[in-house]
Amino acid sequence: MNLSTPIEYVKGVGPQRGEKLQSELGVLKCEDLLNLFPFRYNDRSQFHKVNQLHPDMPNVQIIGKLRHIQEFGKPRQRRLSAKLVDETGTVELVWFKGVQWVKKGLKEGVDYVLFGKPSTFKGKINFAHPELEPLSKANAKNKPGLEPVYSTTEKLTGVGLHSKGLAKLIKTVLDSGEIKFEETMSNELMEHYKLIDKTKAYHIVHQPTDSRSLQIARYRLKFEELFFVQMQILRSKLSRQEKYKGFVFERVGENFNNFYQNHLPFELTGAQKRVMKELRRDLGKGEQMNRLLQGDVGSGKTMVALLTMLIAIDNGYQCAMIAPTEILANQHYITLQEQLEGTGINVDLLTGSIKKSDRKPIHEKLEAGETNILVGTHALLEDTVRFANLGIVVIDEQHRFGVAQRSKMWRKNTKPPHVLVMSATPIPRTLAMTLYGDLSVSVIDELPPGRKPIETIHKRDQHRLEVFGFLKREIEKGRQVYIVYPLIEESAKMDYKDLMDGYEAISRTFPPPDYRISIVHGKMKAEDKDYEMQQFVDGNTQIMVATTVIEVGVNVPNASVMVIESAERFGLSQLHQLRGRVGRGAEQSYCVLMTGNKLSAEARKRMETMVRTQDGFEVAEVDLELRGPGDIMGTQQSGVLNLQIADLAKDGKLLQVARHAAIQVLKEDPNLKLSQNSNIAKGYAKVQKERPNWGRIS
Repeated sequence: MNLSTPIEYVKGVGPQRGEKLQSELGVLKCEDLLNLFPFRYNDRSQFHKVNQLHPDMPNVQIIGKLRHIQEFGKPRQRRLSAKLVDETGTVELVWFKGVQWVKKGLKEGVDYVLFGKPSTFKGKINFAHPELEPLSKANAKNKPGLEPVYSTTEKLTGVGLHSKGLAKLIKTVLDSGEIKFEETMSNELMEHYKLIDKTKAYHIVHQPTDSRSLQIARYRLKFEELFFVQMQILRSKLSRQEKYKGFVFERVGENFNNFYQNHLPFELTGAQKRVMKELRRDLGKGEQMNRLLQGDVGSGKTMVALLTMLIAIDNGYQCAMIAPTEILANQHYITLQEQLEGTGINVDLLTGSIKKSDRKPIHEKLEAGETNILVGTHALLEDTVRFANLGIVVIDEQHRFGVAQRSKMWRKNTKPPHVLVMSATPIPRTLAMTLYGDLSVSVIDELPPGRKPIETIHKRDQHRLEVFGFLKREIEKGRQVYIVYPLIEESAKMDYKDLMDGYEAISRTFPPPDYRISIVHGKMKAEDKDYEMQQFVDGNTQIMVATTVIEVGVNVPNASVMVIESAERFGLSQLHQLRGRVGRGAEQSYCVLMTGNKLSAEARKRMETMVRTQDGFEVAEVDLELRGPGDIMGTQQSGVLNLQIADLAKDGKLLQVARHAAIQVLKEDPNLKLSQNSNIAKGYAKVQKERPNWGRIS
């Protein structure tokens, strides 16, 4: 047996289980099986007494005598209960499923080892569906101190491949004595980073004896995984720099200087100035700039983008600015026109709703080089849109544009234009280092002076009248208000009903003609949504009742309150994005989080985080910790995060160590040709073949 042995030939697998392992977990051979790493370990070395137990404890072990086995309940709702007694007290045990099967294996008066999670019911400690094993049998097995627990599926459990079944198969493979992993780290890296042998690490991770050696083994395998992730990113960046030469913006000229001295509406913050220096450096290198500009709502990203576009214009190039929605494109267009008034710079708008007859002059001006900045939606990507000399593309909200869409912009030139991606969704550093591959990252981490922090308040549903009273007072001051409802696809009908019920209640509390209300939801036609949005933007309505369609980009400085209904159903980054819709004017703004009384620990942490901080990066770190990277980036990107043992939410420091190691190796040996790096070259080739390319995102 070796790593390439087909899985069905492993003792205890066979064709049926082999087919299930393949379809459910993608396991084709022994190596795939060994790459199913435990997601946690049960500590079987410690034993507790009954009087030491409390409901906040994780899984525990106790030894006691089994008493009072009873079956009760209606035929279809049978339950089994029992008591386990030691010298310090008694615990209740209960089973709701597989009652007959469980009962058959239990004997009163016998000493058992119990393993399970304690909870309380009517003030007493109890265990639901605990694992029980006769003490004599447990002693004979001489169980390990740490027991691996594997993720499985319902279909695998159906053929006996629950966590213990998988553990047994893995043990069979490892105990064959024929498994040997090829080393993928150089001797220098092994020594410098104190990495143990790869085969040994696999044995320990699947069959640990103590937590210290387990930590060392996991460190070894995580380091390797993150090292090769960074290798892909860095090599992709190197090849891009060689392959894609960019335009050199040599000077800062009249347009930039005139705007900076005579039209800049406010003094740039220190963070904006720092980012401008980073961008200037990129634009003068002769390589294509590929930079992600992160910053909270209101931090001044658009101003930095405008100044960068002015540098392009000073060097004789045109600019494109792409937004994910027509409303946002319109807002960028209006803002740029206002800010550039009197400068002689031509700004045009191109969106899907512009009539064909009106597009022709826009296309002609663009091809003639008369348009300096073209703002638009994905309509800019159409083949009929031709620039005279496109120098830079600014993309707002990157995660809404696919890879193919971005690369389409490159084909509009002999050389690819510089790319500046703006994102108001703060991305934790660890995620940005992997997900955004070869984009350099700039961060605007301070807000302009004088901006008032948004006050965030958490209110329960029973305080709704109090909240409505507060909204009336704000509207009387001439302010506008958002009231947002969740919309989750699986329960779209229910959510639509919630929204309409809410709208009716709001209409009763805020009756016309004293109050004017807009409503926006996913079932509306695009033009109706845009009309309602525009009514609110223009100040013709005071209350906007909506689903999360208002999350991105709408700018209404007069809106001072954001009420988020069923806030416990939103992710943290979504809550933070919604909060950013207010606080754009000079007045004090508020975000009110409405929830029910019963909140999970995770939902409570989300509410507490929102009330405590407005720092988008702190919010993003907590979100990553709570939800994991796949959920944060959505299904579009989560396939890229195909990590098997490392965890970006927890291994941020190790990721930076692995990145540093990869940088050092590539600095000395960019093509991995040196003999001392032959192991790394083989490992890298294997990873390239089997994994998505982390670096190729545009």
